[in-house]
Amino acid sequence: MITFMCKIPQICITNRHLVKGDFLKQIRYVAGLQPEKIILREKDLSQEEYVKLAEKVLEICRQMQVPLVLHYYPEAAKILGVQAVHLPLPLLRSLPVQQKRCFEQIGASVHSVEEAIEAEKLGAAYVAAGHVFATDCKKGVPPRGTGFLRQVCESVKIPVYALGGICDENQRACMDNGAAGVCRMSDFMRRFEH
Repeated sequence: MITFMCKIPQICITNRHLVKGDFLKQIRYVAGLQPEKIILREKDLSQEEYVKLAEKVLEICRQMQVPLVLHYYPEAAKILGVQAVHLPLPLLRSLPVQQKRCFEQIGASVHSVEEAIEAEKLGAAYVAAGHVFATDCKKGVPPRGTGFLRQVCESVKIPVYALGGICDENQRACMDNGAAGVCRMSDFMRRFEH
């Protein structure tokens, strides 16, 4: 269960494979909870399939007045007129400067202090740093912990969002270690009472 009454900024990261029912119905429900933004992270789709899905999600997000951030495919964002993208660091490195100018906001995923510093230099407006806690997404890979999160937060001037294994019980610890907010996937994607 997600605690939404608290003042902790939360970003929803999607994963349609975790949704037991209709994905778009779940997106509408999540958008109604008013997260800070929704990152459409469906990286197993081709760009063409992603654009088709993103079009539908964008319509819901606009109706619910929740910002949508497209992931992995900057070209899809340009096609749909979305002004925010979230990229893995290797993609951010390879994105030409003129393409970066097409977006009002670029976020990046980072896994070290060095990567966070590099992302900031490359023009990222924020970073998602992880994985902070144990998560099924990174089974068997030890979490980096809140000490890592604090180091990342202290190394950059841009907002840092904690990523990986975030739940009600540990999100406050992320904020206490300098995070601007948290990214959550599983809790947002599980079936809720509609």
